[in-house]
Amino acid sequence: MPNLRDIRKRIQSVKGTQKLTRAMKLVAAAKLRRAQENLVRLRPYARKIIETASLVAARLDEEDHPLLSRREGGRVLFFILTSDKGLCGGFNANVLRHTESVIAGLGPDADPRVAVAGKKGLAYFRSRKRTLAREMPDFYDRMTFEKASQIASWLVEQYASSSVDRICIVYNEFKTAVAQRVAVEDVLPFPRAALEGTWKDVDILFEPDKQTLLEKLLTMAVDNEVYRAILESIASEHGARMTAMENATRNADDMVRNLTLAYNKARQASITKELMEIIGGAEA
Repeated sequence: MPNLRDIRKRIQSVKGTQKLTRAMKLVAAAKLRRAQENLVRLRPYARKIIETASLVAARLDEEDHPLLSRREGGRVLFFILTSDKGLCGGFNANVLRHTESVIAGLGPDADPRVAVAGKKGLAYFRSRKRTLAREMPDFYDRMTFEKASQIASWLVEQYASSSVDRICIVYNEFKTAVAQRVAVEDVLPFPRAALEGTWKDVDILFEPDKQTLLEKLLTMAVDNEVYRAILESIASEHGARMTAMENATRNADDMVRNLTLAYNKARQASITKELMEIIGGAEA
């Protein structure tokens, strides 16, 4: 027969955990709302910058700027966005599993390199003894566009110096609060749009000059693309955590219900046993 005191303690413990998960859900929901607002404001601007820069780049040769030159080597740098904290479901596991799958698909002659943002990703790759190109713990503290630009500048430097042949960002793309999709996007070399329709006949006049415009436009596009990916990851993390805490709260409800039923059954059995002993003693 289960001990009634142990069952009561278990019920109180589950209820305490439920209060915690409910509070974490409310905090994640508030953070998600702010992160989603920032992301929605940035998305149209970032996409337009990429579109404009791609159209300009399509009119130029690869030799016009180092960020446009394509290389055939297998030195691929993966910039992976994970979280600093856990309790967010499969948020980190999905990104890391997808990254390993992409790296495995590069072939035996490839030279993949990894730069990781977030403590969870760092712990994962350290446990597997993988050499990291750059480690970024506490990456999301006070995240601003200037901080993202510093990371983008480092990525540009890695490519411009020919240290790597391609740079990809791996992150969770925000769809809804309950749905995120792992995205792998090539950042460098910078993509060049396919000229179609009237764009084929448009002449572009560069002011003040081609080199100055390219330097400014491509740098701005890369900065915004990196910042957008970071905001996507932040919003996805809060959405995943909110969903995970909601599921945990619901499971705690079910557990309390089952434990209460077990407690009532055990208490009823105890009372029945005492009554049988009393009746048996009276008959004797």
